[in-house]
Amino acid sequence: MPTMRVYWRRSKQGIRLILSDGEHEEEVGGVRKTPRGYDAFARTFGYDPSRAQRDIASEDEARVFVEGFRPWELFKGGAGLRVERDVVE
Repeated sequence: MPTMRVYWRRSKQGIRLILSDGEHEEEVGGVRKTPRGYDAFARTFGYDPSRAQRDIASEDEARVFVEGFRPWELFKGGAGLRVERDVVE
């Protein structure tokens, strides 16, 4: 059985939080730089506007915002995982 992991990956518009089982990847959150700061969102099933925030002061603060929701736990096998600290390029 492949090992599950949660990590940040650099993208064109910022960074994305990825849940991967080695074969499949699911985007479960993201952060993007804007002229006013950083926008962040954590994945949810349904409508929950509290899981998105604009104009966060730093990328690190935006990452903490997203990780605080633990959106990877919405998926089978995601419970108990920890986010890898390094951003994959």
